[in-house]
Parts: sequence; structure tokens; C-alpha cells
Amino acid sequence: MAVETPTQAPDRAAPQRGLDLTVVVPLYNEEENIDPAVEELLAVLDTMPQSAEVILVDDGSSDSTGDRALAWHRRDPRVRVIQFRRNFGQTAAISAGFRFARGRAVVPMDGDQQNDPRDLPRLLAPMEEGYDVVSGWRRDRRDHRLSSRLANRLISRITSTPLHDHSCALKAYHSDVVRQLHLYGEMHRFIPALAGLAGARVAEVPINHRPRTRGASKYGLTRTLRVVLDLLTVRFLLRYIARPMQFFGLLGLVSLLIGGATLTGLVVYKVVSGAGIAERPLLVLSVLLVIIGVQFISMGLLGELLIRIYHEVGQRPPYAVRRTAGIDVPPGGAVDPEASMAGQGAAGAGAPRRELSGRAARPGGGPGRKGG
Repeated sequence: MAVETPTQAPDRAAPQRGLDLTVVVPLYNEEENIDPAVEELLAVLDTMPQSAEVILVDDGSSDSTGDRALAWHRRDPRVRVIQFRRNFGQTAAISAGFRFARGRAVVPMDGDQQNDPRDLPRLLAPMEEGYDVVSGWRRDRRDHRLSSRLANRLISRITSTPLHDHSCALKAYHSDVVRQLHLYGEMHRFIPALAGLAGARVAEVPINHRPRTRGASKYGLTRTLRVVLDLLTVRFLLRYIARPMQFFGLLGLVSLLIGGATLTGLVVYKVVSGAGIAERPLLVLSVLLVIIGVQFISMGLLGELLIRIYHEVGQRPPYAVRRTAGIDVPPGGAVDPEASMAGQGAAGAGAPRRELSGRAARPGGGPGRKGG
């Protein structure tokens, strides 16, 4: 899937939401950063024409982060707060913010002040031109490492979503995308890939990146390992979620054919030469391959049954509608299994072009940059 440079807006329907923008800020032990971060964010929102809200998600902090977040809610009604009972991780915090967001556009932002809120208008501009996901690119990254560059290239190659900076938290999503997301693990890094799978248009724009000046980083080797495992999951979901038999069945057939051919050869050898084969390790290997092949095929059949139940019980059609003409599509309808994760919903018939109120959509090109 190619990442596009914003050029021209398709006709899209704006969802029935009360606000133009929701900024989701996940927080974990950020007592030193939360006050200046929220103050700066609200100051930027005051200068923007869009109506906006801020959702602070306290991810089970053990310091005063939760109390400070509640203080901001009492001080400014635009600030809403979600507090977890314990630490569930950044993906869970972002998912909670998505669930309760009321804005047409939803932007997650780190709470350590490394993301610059003045980049918000730059992210929203391509969305007015019809893009569903706009990813921030920390081109002049302050904590740039060789491992990050290699990881981004690997993720781009595996997910077929050529972004320069998959790990950047500052991304803008249309509410159609986030409304039906089911995130877990470290899946927030792969939302553009999951959204692109359902036909969402993805753009990328350069943003400012600032060094951390307070608090300690929450990233380490453990999180890197979790990301690698989730990347394997995403790879499977991107290719085989709607057809598990093609994955498990292929492995099963290969194992079954190799094991069956080897076993047949051993039987022929015994009949022709009269030699014993009971003590040969190849006999054990061939029987094992046959058993593994049967198990893989059985797993594929079970996967197909689960997909069938998923479609029939949830009444989810295996396609995603971008827009219609003369056909009424119920809100949230026509979503395929990939779209249920990627969140690509259906637009209404004859819908006008999507805009964020207070800002006119521009007919020309935007500030985006093509990923590669």
C-alpha cells in the first residue's frame, strides 16, 4: 500500500460528532510533564478554529499524575480524564481515548512534551483533503538511533505501508477509522497499516520533535521484543485474517506431502529389498510430518469456522464501502473483518466532502510527503 501525498479530496461524509477534534494524551508517571504539556496544548487549541477536547488517560500512574489530570478537568471543561486501575500500557490507553472521543478527528499525543502541539494544524490539513490517516514524521528526531531506522524499514516492508516513522505517536485519524478499532499489545504502532488494509487513505507529514527535558523514558528492550511479536501478528492479519485455510492448509499440505512421500518410499524399499525399516529415524520423521500436516489442515478448518461465525453472528459483510449513490448504508455497516480492526466505515449516499468546521478545505496540494 502506497502512502500518498495529499492532492485531491474525495467526497466523504462527516460523522455525526459534536466536536471537530479530540486530542488523546496517554500518561504514565508524568507528574513533571503533565502541567506544562496540557497548558501548552490548550494554548494551541485556543488559536485553532476547530472545536476541540482533550482526553487525558492516566495509565495507572503511581505518582501524582492522576490527581493533576483531575485538577485540569476542574480547571477547564474541555479536559476529560480516564484513570486506569493499574498500568495496562500505551496501546490500551490510546484505545480508551479512541473509545470516548467525540471529535471528527482524533489525534493521540505523547505526554512527555516531545510532540509539539503546534503541529496539529499541519496534521489536520490533509484530512480536510480526504485522507483518513495522517502520520507524523520526526524527520529531525532528537533521539534518533540506528535501531529505529532499521525497525521502521522492517515494519514498512512487512506491512506494505511505507512510512518513515511508524513509532511516532503523533498521528491524526478520522473518527471512521478509530471507531471500530480493537487494539491490544503494541498494536497502536500499526494502525496505519490496519487502516490501509481496509482502503483508508494514508498520508505523512514532517513534524517537529523535541528532546525530553523532564522525567524518564518508558521505552526499553522489553517493549522492543513485544513490538516484534506484534509485528508478526500484524503480518498474519494483513494476509490471512479472512482466509486462514490458505496459511495453515498450505503448511499442512507441504508437511503431509513430504511425510507421505517419505513414508511411501520406505514401504516400497522394505517390499523390494526385504530390509527392516522399524529402526530407521526416517520412519519416525515421516510419521511425524504426516501428523503435523493433519494438524495444520485441522487448524485451517477451525480458523475457517471461526471466520464464518464472526461474519454470521456479527452480520459483518466481507467488504468495506467508501461511499454510495442512491443507496442507503446504515452507520457502521459494510465493514469487513480487516475493517473492524482498521475502522474503515461506510459513508452515506451523496455525502458532501468531509471538512473540519472552521477551516475551509483547500483544493490544491497539502504539506504531505510521500513515504518510501
